[in-house]
Amino acid sequence: MTKARDTANIVGGGFSGTIAGATMEPTGDTAAGDNAAIGFTSAEGLIITGQGSTGDVTIKNDADALVAHVPTGTTGVTFAGTPTFPDGSIAVADLDIDGGTDIGAALVDADLMIVDDGAGGTNRKATMARLATYMGTKIGGGLEFISSVDVSAVTNIAFTGFDSSKYDSYMFNFAHITPDTDGAELIFRTSTNTGSSYDSTSGDYLYFTGRGVETSNNYFRLDDSDGNTTYAPISGPNIGIASSPEALVAFSGTLEILHPHLAEYTGGFTKGFYLSNGGQSTYVTGGFVRAAQSDVDAIQFGMSSGDFAAGGTITMYGMVNS
Repeated sequence: MTKARDTANIVGGGFSGTIAGATMEPTGDTAAGDNAAIGFTSAEGLIITGQGSTGDVTIKNDADALVAHVPTGTTGVTFAGTPTFPDGSIAVADLDIDGGTDIGAALVDADLMIVDDGAGGTNRKATMARLATYMGTKIGGGLEFISSVDVSAVTNIAFTGFDSSKYDSYMFNFAHITPDTDGAELIFRTSTNTGSSYDSTSGDYLYFTGRGVETSNNYFRLDDSDGNTTYAPISGPNIGIASSPEALVAFSGTLEILHPHLAEYTGGFTKGFYLSNGGQSTYVTGGFVRAAQSDVDAIQFGMSSGDFAAGGTITMYGMVNS
């Protein structure tokens, strides 16, 4: 035998509805001034209304810990924990980043973005470094900044940012480079062990350098080496020192190194402009090749004598794989 549920209809006394066993079924709406009320309408369903000093409606768990509440006089809901939504339930149209705070700085490799993995797949995070790698696959042969050094009064400056997985060739840009020894020239040496040592034995490099010199009788001079050198030149000789008027037009130019990751005879080209220590406008162009087959993964710049004078910048770029 099934026992009938006890019910009671109550009207008045601040409540209109039915109490049936352990349930209460209100039949009327709540009012704006209610301190605490539960109501029902056929359109809105169950209605909970409250009025407190900090919250209008508060939901707690069985440990009396806050779960969520509606702050007094607001239409928002504040959650104490992280809400959980079914995967794929938040539409793009519901996202609004207009009110966000600008990053206030240049984007860096560690910055994050969200991507839909495979379109229609799982949303995942990715770093800006991955975007740079992806762009490299779409812009074949483009130059990408790797690193830059502001020159100080040092003997050598090394670059080790060679990465055969990303770059085929490299370009170095020299801006306003001067020696501390009058008449020196800008030179370089290469490494095959990521900079642990640099090849500096006589015969390690072959090169030619052509110089167009402005004098009363303009001339072009060709310097070359059949292997009797411990370095390869970039600028040509006789750069004016920092304290001389010639340093106002210190050496500026470029060095391009071709496919150094291949175990072949790595070579490249140079060009630039400077005033010699005799005040002669000098344009220089040339080429070099290593005398041995090996991959190159670091480079060291210096002066043929003395050190660098402080000032100027050397910048390394990579030619992205196509």
